[in-house]
Amino acid sequence: MIEFKNVSKTYPNGTKGLKNINLKIEKGEFIVIVGLSGAGKSTFLRSINRLHEITEGEIVVDGKSITAARGGELLKMRRDIGMIFQNFNLVKRSSVLRNVLSGRVAYHGTLRMLLGMFPKEDKDLAFQALNRVNMLEKAYSRADELSGGQQQRVSIARVLAQKAKLILADEPVASLDPLTTEQVMNDLKHINEQDGITTIVNLHYIDLARKYATRIIGLRAGEVVFDGPVEEATDERFADIYGRQLEKMN
Repeated sequence: MIEFKNVSKTYPNGTKGLKNINLKIEKGEFIVIVGLSGAGKSTFLRSINRLHEITEGEIVVDGKSITAARGGELLKMRRDIGMIFQNFNLVKRSSVLRNVLSGRVAYHGTLRMLLGMFPKEDKDLAFQALNRVNMLEKAYSRADELSGGQQQRVSIARVLAQKAKLILADEPVASLDPLTTEQVMNDLKHINEQDGITTIVNLHYIDLARKYATRIIGLRAGEVVFDGPVEEATDERFADIYGRQLEKMN
């Protein structure tokens, strides 16, 4: 579903964010990207939907080059890619329902969203999405009234309402407590398994990577230093990825 072809990213200050990445990600995989801060995890993830532009190479998504896409074609490709952020990226003063409906904007345009002119089909999708993450009773609450874990589940519902074919999650549980972390990761895993949606998640903790991933990719200084199934991700491999003693969840 996704192919990186000789992908490199050099920032204006000369820092190498990615170095000659070549790999393929198949449909339906649940991939966890691990590595130290600054290893290139966010750059890797955000280059897939071009929140970060690469400087060399090409990224192909679902058979089409997103690197070469422009205008309407790029918007259409991005419509199929859902993004979940560490800071939730919700409109805090808006209702939960309105935030979930924002996942439909790419289908109708910003003006319709601002005016709240969503068809019944979209609202049905939003309610169904909220039900799947056990947030239906909060549909008319303001987003800023929710806990961090609840806000992150709303952002997952937004991706579901978007009908994304690919989910990118950039450190989605970094600010959550262990119990809430497990709830959010379970939601992502269930969606991956039940809907077959390819899911790529940046994580810090190796325990979570081992529990949820079908495949782990390790980055160090912008390079892929490990790429394999969970059973091959031994403590020794992780120590090599991180270059130091492993950090595990309490």
